[in-house]
Amino acid sequence: MASEKGKIARKLLEENHVSEELGNVSENESRNESVSEVSKAEKDKEEEKDKEEKDDPDYEPLDSSDDEWEADNEPSPKKREIVPSPITTPQTPRTPASSVGFLSPRSTRRGKTRSKRGRKRSAACMSEDSEMGFWNDISVEDEAPVLPNFVPKRNPGTQLIMASNYSPLQLFQLFFPYSVMATIVKNTNSYAKMRTEAGKKFLWLPLKVKELYSYIALVIYMGLLSTKTITDYWSGKEIYNLPFPKSVMSRSRFQAIAWNLHLCDLQEDRANAKKKGTPDHDRLFKIKPLYTDIITACKTYFHPNRELAVDERMVASKARIGFKQYMKDKPTKWGYKLFVLADSACGYTWNFFVYEGKSSLATGKGLSYDSVVRLLDLSVLGKGYHVYMDNFYTSPGLLLDLLEKQTVACGTIRSHVQGFPRTRANELSERAQRGSIRWLREGTLLFVRWMDTKLVSMCSTIHKAYDGSTVLRHVKNPKKEWEKRQITTPETAKDYNKYMGGVDHSDALIGYYNVIHKTKKWYKTFFFHFVDIAVVNSLIIHQHLLKSQNKTPLTQKEFRETLVTELVGTVIPPSASEDAEPSTSCDQETSGPSAAEEDLCWPEYFGSDATSGRRVCVLCKISGHKVKTPVYCTKCDVALCFVSSRNCFKKWHTVKPSESDEEK
Repeated sequence: MASEKGKIARKLLEENHVSEELGNVSENESRNESVSEVSKAEKDKEEEKDKEEKDDPDYEPLDSSDDEWEADNEPSPKKREIVPSPITTPQTPRTPASSVGFLSPRSTRRGKTRSKRGRKRSAACMSEDSEMGFWNDISVEDEAPVLPNFVPKRNPGTQLIMASNYSPLQLFQLFFPYSVMATIVKNTNSYAKMRTEAGKKFLWLPLKVKELYSYIALVIYMGLLSTKTITDYWSGKEIYNLPFPKSVMSRSRFQAIAWNLHLCDLQEDRANAKKKGTPDHDRLFKIKPLYTDIITACKTYFHPNRELAVDERMVASKARIGFKQYMKDKPTKWGYKLFVLADSACGYTWNFFVYEGKSSLATGKGLSYDSVVRLLDLSVLGKGYHVYMDNFYTSPGLLLDLLEKQTVACGTIRSHVQGFPRTRANELSERAQRGSIRWLREGTLLFVRWMDTKLVSMCSTIHKAYDGSTVLRHVKNPKKEWEKRQITTPETAKDYNKYMGGVDHSDALIGYYNVIHKTKKWYKTFFFHFVDIAVVNSLIIHQHLLKSQNKTPLTQKEFRETLVTELVGTVIPPSASEDAEPSTSCDQETSGPSAAEEDLCWPEYFGSDATSGRRVCVLCKISGHKVKTPVYCTKCDVALCFVSSRNCFKKWHTVKPSESDEEK
């Protein structure tokens, strides 16, 4: 009985499975029929759209590669009709019922399934290309822009009497006149007095203008003849034995002046220090008296030619101060950054300013924009100037604003700057052949892309796109051998390479005989750099004057040598005031001290420095102490102590001992 019941149960189960399979097959057939009907409707719609698009003027058919890709990968309606298999998987609670072999729209293979219709550009892309233009090659002729007339305020060149003869000292005193030197002397004496009252131990005598000129002469001399340390100039060793520094002043006197050199007024400096942290605080106050005077002199005695260059300059320093900068692409990486406007023809530094960080006078258009506008003092320069700059400064907005002021400009530009064309139509590839050019004009702005060793982008309001210029370059031929070849170059690149080196030329002239010394005070570094600017600008004026007179100018080395000699022999007339400049002549070099100066008592060293020629002090010997001193009185010819703790020199000249005491 049990076996018969089992057979009956299995038979009923098989009948149920067969009925379920028959139901699934009929359901699949009905679904396939509906899919075929849907596919036919979609096919009809696609044919209608194809007819409409062929009539559309913006219709662009696909390439043959796209058609082949679609033919291999696009599933056809026939392939979607899959015949169900008679063998089915029994349905369990964990296996949901599904149509075997049916591909729903979500179950299709992932990938880019493109239709055979043409691609249409979006409205946004079309408007962008149409607004930004099209990159042209050199086969398309460009129109040269109309440039403003060059109308300078003064005649370009030196603003002195061209027929007169000026010595190097007289030219240097245009930048360091007596009034400036007298201010430095006054502030230096005040600072030295404050330090001695604070307990600093050093020998100090009041500084005079003539002595400060001698100090500057030694500073320039040290740029001509460099040693490892400053003390080597006064060394008694045979391999050094330099007589000139010893003849000008002693080592201790030179060091005393260098230690106490101060440019600003002490009282005003303290008042400015109290404003620290407020907008009224001036970070450059310690150099301001000399700083402003040098800039004024640079603008006064020379007017630049039409082509100008704007660039940065680094003054080497590693002092711990907030506005010290680091520029990895400069030869001098650490130091103070100056923005400089120089004459492209001769390298004359016409205007500059020290970058001190974020300024409260910023216009909101960026540091590069503000720097160029600040350097171009158009009220003094005039109209029609051509300004060249690198990609740090160049922007379409700046060039358009300068053009409104009758000043045109040219420079390299970064492609991500606001206003640079974004169109890619006929754009120059980074693998283009060397010498390839693309240009695009938007009104008065010309954008040029040129392939040299790498892709160069430029913007200009001066030039036309291409004028047939070529440049000689070393390139590889098909045999991979180096050879010289003429390649096409845009006019913008040719003039940029010609006129952009004004600041670099000035830096090179300064770097040949640099006078900067190591110092812990940041304002002293600027003092030395201002001396460099004054010497180089004086040299350029000297060269212009002698060329106009058809004479051979001095070289920089000869100019500096002559200037050092004249600075040492400078005589300041007694009637000179702060407003009067010192008179100089060649005869003043050999003039000695006056009779009134010879009758005065002056302290002096026995030897070349404080370590040699020491003798027993007269007053200390009288009091029973044998103390040696290197100082003696030039008139009385007696050895006397001259230090802050024991000033026998002063006692000797106020209360002289009796003759019996001297005999002791």
